[in-house]
Amino acid sequence: MNFLRTAILLAGLTGLFMAVGYAIGGQSGMLIALLVAAGMNFFAYWNADRMVLSMTGAQEVDERTAPELVGLVRELAARAGLPMPRVYLIDEEQPNAFATGRNPENAAVAASTGLLRRLTREEVAGVMAHELAHVKNRDTLTMTITATIAGAISMLGQFGMFFGGHRDNNNGGVGLIGSLAMMILAPLAAMLVQMAISRTREYAADRMGAEISGTPLALASALAKISDSAHAIENHAAEANPATAHLFIINPLSGARMDNLFSTHPATENRIAALQSLAQAMGVSAPRSASRTAAASGPWGAAAPRGPWGRSSGPWG
Repeated sequence: MNFLRTAILLAGLTGLFMAVGYAIGGQSGMLIALLVAAGMNFFAYWNADRMVLSMTGAQEVDERTAPELVGLVRELAARAGLPMPRVYLIDEEQPNAFATGRNPENAAVAASTGLLRRLTREEVAGVMAHELAHVKNRDTLTMTITATIAGAISMLGQFGMFFGGHRDNNNGGVGLIGSLAMMILAPLAAMLVQMAISRTREYAADRMGAEISGTPLALASALAKISDSAHAIENHAAEANPATAHLFIINPLSGARMDNLFSTHPATENRIAALQSLAQAMGVSAPRSASRTAAASGPWGAAAPRGPWGRSSGPWG
């Protein structure tokens, strides 16, 4: 059902894009809009992952600089039947994570240093399994295309407002008023569709991530901790580049408490409830280490580390 809903929303977004092109330039405008969308999607397909990683200040790590994290991701990727993705760390105190890449063979997962300091190992495993679920479902590509088309619709709307609609529409069925209304409302509608697709994919990734890690309640506990921290700790990279907010497991800018039309993420309470129901269906009990209170000693029970997960010589020194 989630995949069907995503397909319907994407089809609607594409139709909206072509309708705006028609309102601006008739059939030729619609064709130009289609060509522009194809060009933007081609560029985004090959370059979006590098752009996102650069905007968030992520640095690639390996077994030498972050052995526990890389080893955990390798174990989860094997369970999910995925190639080993590249692993990145973001020097941010706010706990959060995201995945990017055009396909499983060119994927990357990124976690903040705050995530590793504040969550238990089981909770981190749940979070990274969620991100690998996005990779397995090719959500990173879906959301890249969605964001690109939505951005193009906004661009076309602004272009139409500046240069005016297609003259033939003044006497046609659309009319001048209809053209102006479409140019104003289409970018808003595109944003709503983009956010609806994002919310749909988060629920699907929660479920698959819980199945990969085998600990849905640890993921639920992680979501609660990350959501609480997002209200109190600023994510500087996301604040500087708010267009990346939909990629993170929890909205790094603000935590909406309803599945409203303007939210890029489902309400955390709803996601936790869904994971609790899944845990009951799987017959899984809460892990002993998954509590609402973050362990001050770090995820491995060691002394407070200078670098991610006990490494004093990691990428942050």
